[in-house]
Amino acid sequence: MSDLDLLTQSLARNVRRWRTERGFTLDALAARAGVSRGMLIQIEQARTNPSIGTVVKIGDALGVSITTLLDYERGPKVRIVPADRAVRLWHTEAGSYNRLLAGAEAPGPLEMWDWRLMPGEDSESDPHPTGTVELVHVTSGELTLTVDGAEHRVPAGASVSFEANTPHTYGNRGDVPTEMIMAVSVPPVH
Repeated sequence: MSDLDLLTQSLARNVRRWRTERGFTLDALAARAGVSRGMLIQIEQARTNPSIGTVVKIGDALGVSITTLLDYERGPKVRIVPADRAVRLWHTEAGSYNRLLAGAEAPGPLEMWDWRLMPGEDSESDPHPTGTVELVHVTSGELTLTVDGAEHRVPAGASVSFEANTPHTYGNRGDVPTEMIMAVSVPPVH
């Protein structure tokens, strides 16, 4: 089987799987994605190779990544992310950073992060979709978590959970680095 055939079949299986899991009819997904019902039928029957633009629209409408839609691995998924493959998305000159350690679609996006905040630094976050929950475990230093304007001190060894659909800020008011592990669960798109 060619790589193209493998991807076409994977796309068919995954679009059908995620559409069913989200409870969307073909008509509902077509309307959300801005793609014709006929195109979706052809995709789900592995009879066409849609453009990348069409795949992006379908992924956005389903709330999953292109990688997820084109994933052709079968069976239970075990993904090991080597330390050097963790993605650093934010950092400062002083040495603060965050790294995306791992992620999954379960049933909405689920992420695990490694954070370091240097003394005196903050990282602000816009509100996430309603239903998003964050869990933070501070491994060293002290986190000053501000959620919707209210400050909360979280010392090393303590954990905190909060609904992240309001503005929030992670801060370090101490004189040693704050290190923490964070998990973010975003609700699925319906």
